[in-house]
Amino acid sequence: MPFLISIWRAALSKIFKNMDIVVAVAFMFIIAIIIIPISPLVLDMLLVLNISLALIVILVTLFITEILQVSTFPSVLLVVTLFRLSLNISSTRLILTEARAGNVINAFGEFVVGGNYVVGFIIFIIITLVQFVVITSGAGRIAEVAARFTLDAMPGKQMSVDADFNAGLIDEVEARARRRNNQREADFFGAMDGASKFVRGDAIAGIVIVLINILGGLAIGMVQRGMTFEDAARTYTNLTVGDGLVAQIPALLISTAAGLLVTRSTAEKGFGEDLVSQFFNLPKVLAITALILFLLGLLTPLPFVPFFILAAACGFGAFSLFKEEKDVRSKGKEEVEEVEAELPSPEDDLRSLMKVDLLEIEIGYNLVSLTEKGENGDLLQRITAARRRMSTELGMIIRPIRIRDNLQLHPNTYLIKLKGNEVARGELRPGYLMALNPEGISAEDLGGIPTEEPTFNLPAAWISPAQKQEVELRGCTVVDLTTVLITHMTEIIKTHAHELLGRQEVKEIIAMVKETRPAVVDELIPDLMSLGEIQKVLQNLLRENIPLQDLPTILETLADFAVTTKDPDVLTDYVRQGMSRTISSCFAGPGKKLHVITLDPVLEKRIADSLQQTIHGSYPVLEPETAQRIIQGISNLTERLRGKGLSPVVLTSPRIRLPFRRLVERYVRDLAILSFNEILPQLEVESVGVLKEHEN
Repeated sequence: MPFLISIWRAALSKIFKNMDIVVAVAFMFIIAIIIIPISPLVLDMLLVLNISLALIVILVTLFITEILQVSTFPSVLLVVTLFRLSLNISSTRLILTEARAGNVINAFGEFVVGGNYVVGFIIFIIITLVQFVVITSGAGRIAEVAARFTLDAMPGKQMSVDADFNAGLIDEVEARARRRNNQREADFFGAMDGASKFVRGDAIAGIVIVLINILGGLAIGMVQRGMTFEDAARTYTNLTVGDGLVAQIPALLISTAAGLLVTRSTAEKGFGEDLVSQFFNLPKVLAITALILFLLGLLTPLPFVPFFILAAACGFGAFSLFKEEKDVRSKGKEEVEEVEAELPSPEDDLRSLMKVDLLEIEIGYNLVSLTEKGENGDLLQRITAARRRMSTELGMIIRPIRIRDNLQLHPNTYLIKLKGNEVARGELRPGYLMALNPEGISAEDLGGIPTEEPTFNLPAAWISPAQKQEVELRGCTVVDLTTVLITHMTEIIKTHAHELLGRQEVKEIIAMVKETRPAVVDELIPDLMSLGEIQKVLQNLLRENIPLQDLPTILETLADFAVTTKDPDVLTDYVRQGMSRTISSCFAGPGKKLHVITLDPVLEKRIADSLQQTIHGSYPVLEPETAQRIIQGISNLTERLRGKGLSPVVLTSPRIRLPFRRLVERYVRDLAILSFNEILPQLEVESVGVLKEHEN
């Protein structure tokens, strides 16, 4: 016996591993029985299988809690309908050729109908009409409406997923799963809408087959078999009605299952649990029902016994529920202290309050409409797109940006916070557009409200949407509110990218490199450098607007020189030299020409002689007057060149590049300082200015 069980288990295991082949063979078998005659014994087995499948389908729909648990239901509906029609054809062939169709059909014709073919025919018509007019029609209509509403609601559901993702409530994996489920749900209801047409057609085909069997049986019985009209009518009608009932009862179960499935889209538990919890959980309702049933049985000519039994059952249910509620209330009073002890402690609340988001945006209540679904409510989607774009440009992971409303802010104000601290703010006017004017036309001339662009502090004006075309014709750039906010946020990310790069982010981007180039990562970590040391080098690059896209080159350079030094500044210089192609591409202007400001040799020597080594690196130690003249001179020079439309960089020797940057970075923003070793030899370099110590 154990040997046979093991063989059976092994066979089942092989079958389940090759279910795709099994299903394909089953399809071919269904097609075959339409064409090839089968014996009554085989037909009996297949009819029982059809009834079993119908029972399984309807029971599954009663116990599932989500419709996507049976996402294959539309396909199953089509398969069982095809299977049932093939059985109808096979049984019709047997009825008309042999005047018999197996024990199952005969039992339905004799036992279920009681041998009275007129009663059987009436019952068959009633079942068919119920299925065709009531269940199939209703299920099809529900599926159609559900498909339409699901498609209409899909953009809102996708926006909700994006909002949760941007707010940090879910991670990227869960966001993708939710989007996929939304799409699958829409596809499911669309497929159910189409599949319901098969059930409707099956009901019509059942009626036609019954008529064909009766008329054809009468003709064959009287003409070919020599039966009397009464004998032929009794024989073929019993068989036909039995065949129709065998087919239509499973069809009725399948149609009911389809209707249950499309009406249970909001179910939280199985059908039985939901039914009891929602309809039989109110003691007052049961008590009133018991009273009404008792009075109807007592005061009317209606039979007293059935009304009394049902009244007693409802009364007992009401009494049990009242007692249960009373016990719950008394138990709740006794356990008040225990419940209070289980409440979160102040320390637990403080932990949640102490959690700080890396980057977040707070908005006043007038700006909440930017996050809502509508014509202008695309802030969440555009923030997601901006995050992806910045991740690509910087070569680093940008974490989700939380957006929250702040009633303490001015209604039109927004704040951008980094690690819980405000780093920027701006003001937007709902219902207006911002016009940026390169020609210096005043806001009054544009017919707008004067303001200042928050990202670069440029003069601008708020205009109405009706003025947009006119203002653009005057040479102004017009942007919407979301663009203003996104631009500001993007610049904040660029400026503070080195602060957004933590050890966790470094670990994740290195893991991505390891998937394709494991050798360099294994050589570097942990024998030569730790994650923290690599983080410092990458932060140094981001601090000077050098993207990390070519991370393999960065890691290979670190692996080459980490053997000799662990100084992050020195390693950063080595990496910059190895990334000369990237650096040249970042700062070269149109035509691959680099406009540079050079230092006077006397000034460069003086800076080099003043260098002193500290725990934070090399710094030039100059007299305050000299440092002030240098800062003022580089400020005037860069401002004058930018006024001419140039974007110059400062070109120095490798020794003083970093110290000179540390001298001027607090006073001259966005000034790139390169060394001679960091630019490609073939790049065209044009000197547009020389910085001297005494230049004003």
